[in-house]
Amino acid sequence: MELTVKQIATLLEGEVAGNDLLKISSLAKIEEGKPGDISFLANPKYESFLYSTQASAVIVNRSFQPQKPVSPALIFVENSYSAFTRLLEEYHRHISFARVGVEEPVFMGEGTSLGSEIYRGAFSYIGRNCQIGNNVKIYPHAYVGDNVRIGDNTIIHPGARILNNCLIGRYCVIHPGAVIGSEGFGFAPQPDGTYKTIPQLGNVIVEDYVNVGAGTTIDCATMGSTVIRLGAKLDNLVQIGHNVEIGRHTVVAAQTGIAGSTKIGDKCIIGGQVGFAGHLTIANGTKVGAQSGVGKSVKEEGVSLNGSTAFLMRDNMRSQAIFRRLPELERRLEELEKKTDK
Repeated sequence: MELTVKQIATLLEGEVAGNDLLKISSLAKIEEGKPGDISFLANPKYESFLYSTQASAVIVNRSFQPQKPVSPALIFVENSYSAFTRLLEEYHRHISFARVGVEEPVFMGEGTSLGSEIYRGAFSYIGRNCQIGNNVKIYPHAYVGDNVRIGDNTIIHPGARILNNCLIGRYCVIHPGAVIGSEGFGFAPQPDGTYKTIPQLGNVIVEDYVNVGAGTTIDCATMGSTVIRLGAKLDNLVQIGHNVEIGRHTVVAAQTGIAGSTKIGDKCIIGGQVGFAGHLTIANGTKVGAQSGVGKSVKEEGVSLNGSTAFLMRDNMRSQAIFRRLPELERRLEELEKKTDK
């Protein structure tokens, strides 16, 4: 991908000071920039690098005024960090969707339809009666089961597994090793102490603009659907149980486990290694700190939880403060007991 400084400025709705015909082929940190790179300056701590960087262009805020002469071209924008993020997204989109065509060997079942601009990597598998949208990229060793639908502009990375009857939306990213639609953890206890498997007959619905991290597992529903709503982001190694629902634009960090039939609201923020019991309802905007255990439903919107078992953060922090003082409090109690005995 090669663009001129002028083309990048147009994309970012910015203004150029310097040579706008310079060619840009890569992105870099400002302290590591070399000719052909573009970088950005948002934190004043890094301003000194602006005067020594070898980058061809640097994105800066409109309010920025250089204190010394600079060699790179400057692109002035409203928010340099946001603008550089947008440029990263554009660069990533370009390299992610660059591949088109079929690398043999591959397999595709009967009754499956493919859109335009498809990429099918070597050893990828697509089952029967699938509908694959336009500009979908299915990388090597990915598996797509029967009756699966995948929307336009979605990427299925190497080794990902999408099992039978699952529905994947548009502009989704399924990272390597993710498993969508695996059998839910359903076993009925028997009188003799053994367990009988409960068939899991549902599917998984992943709506548009969802990211599913590497090694993450989303179980199919017992009946109906496990649902990941619009814009949700799941980190690596997240476990989503059967019939769970993740709300719109909710983010879930790594090693979190959500037990069956729990409903997580919209725009929640879930830290790493959080555990949710089953059949809970978590209100919109809930924030849960890392390594918390949530055993009860949360009805009030926008609260912050922390601890195991999790409860209101302000109460938890107060309890931790008391906990740290326990040795001192114990000593004082012993002194009081001695005085009482006397």
